[in-house]
Amino acid sequence: MFQGTGSSVGKSLLVAGLARALTRRGLVVRPFKPQNMSNNAAVTADGGEIGRAQALQARAAGVAPSVHMNPVLLKPQSEIGSQVVVQGRVHATARARDYQAMKPSLMPFVLDSFSRLQAEADIVLVEGAGSASEVNLRAGDIANMGFARATETPVVLVGDIDRGGVIASLVGTKHVVAPGDAALIRGFIVNRMRGDASLFADGMATIAQATGWVDCGLVPFFESARRLPAEDAQDLLDHLPRRAGGGCRIAVPLLPRIANFDDLDPLAAEPGVELILLRPGMPLPGDTDLVILPGSKATIADLAALRAEGWDIDILAHHRRGGRILGICGGYQMLGTTIADPEGAEGPPGSVPGLGLLQVETVLAGQKQLSPARGQSLADGLPFAGYEMHIGRTAGLDTARPLLRLEDGRLDGAGSADGRVAGTYVHGFFADDAQRAGWLARLGTEAAPRRHEAEVEATLDALAGHFERYLKIDSLLALATAR
Repeated sequence: MFQGTGSSVGKSLLVAGLARALTRRGLVVRPFKPQNMSNNAAVTADGGEIGRAQALQARAAGVAPSVHMNPVLLKPQSEIGSQVVVQGRVHATARARDYQAMKPSLMPFVLDSFSRLQAEADIVLVEGAGSASEVNLRAGDIANMGFARATETPVVLVGDIDRGGVIASLVGTKHVVAPGDAALIRGFIVNRMRGDASLFADGMATIAQATGWVDCGLVPFFESARRLPAEDAQDLLDHLPRRAGGGCRIAVPLLPRIANFDDLDPLAAEPGVELILLRPGMPLPGDTDLVILPGSKATIADLAALRAEGWDIDILAHHRRGGRILGICGGYQMLGTTIADPEGAEGPPGSVPGLGLLQVETVLAGQKQLSPARGQSLADGLPFAGYEMHIGRTAGLDTARPLLRLEDGRLDGAGSADGRVAGTYVHGFFADDAQRAGWLARLGTEAAPRRHEAEVEATLDALAGHFERYLKIDSLLALATAR
């Protein structure tokens, strides 16, 4: 099990890279994260949803993602509350304090999923959540030491030298956690080293001497990580390529509950695209070619945030100037005339006016749609492959001009009479090279001769090679517990 001294120390990438490296060695590998918190989710082959990071780890291991790889997923809907997804299905909505009381009742689901993965794998790579030293949350824990103790899984602690204080954070963790928890920590990794690694040789020795843990490696920063799907919005900001103008400009409001934002990755990787994430306080640039309203975990709340920033005024002005707008999932719902949530599916019950750029109305009710989606765009017959992950029904005059036709014959999305505004419930269609090239051509930009999915695979291979070089993988395998 890989636990961290804090959030965002690189645990997800470590598991992904190791999954690919060990799979290439001939082992049957399964990734597992007992509890994740992310609005960037993926649809699984068994009809549920898990964190995007675990879907990437499954891909690295060469297997289809399963709900058992992330049995508890928290999807934040407000600053203090989240939707709780258990083994792929919505289980409850809970405020932070209520969730602490709920956690012990979720441990049986976690152990069940873990047992299923153990039965089919040579090795399970377990990823912790947040910090191992959050002793204030230790009671009832299912994500870190609580899980490790329940399953007697040995732990390797990961620290991030790039943020500073890595010696204190690693050594300090041993002294903060309970003795029984500390006894399960067998090794450590120092991640994201920049510059001359020999300068930290004494640091590695200091940590090993102070803790008694096995030195499992000092890992240099992996620059190509930006080519892989980000787990949270901060990662998206950090990994976004920096380009100074040129080509077409695509602007995306960075909403508080932005979801499934890896929709943007294929566009961000295009040399001819400048992808601009609008942070609070930033206006929409006047020379924007396309505005994308992304997915949202709380559509009405995010629409209110969009209005509070004045982005609605910018978007309407952009449309008047002849600009194009695309809404994906929650963004599609925002483009309509009204959004109603009569049962409080995503927040307090109520109804609000949308941006009015599409003549459609949305009611947030009914079963959540979770399924793969394949088909063709109706404008040009180009293929796409993605997925649906939404609650709500959208209907109205502009659905007579749908955007996509799915393999099962269903029509999806809507388009405005002037052809400049469109919306869809399908995530991920920009990953198709032909589909992405078609959209860019309509914006007057030629797509680069690249294969997005092949680039992701190549990056996973490079990540595995990076870890083969800098991690002591044989030492890690020696620490693993035989079952």
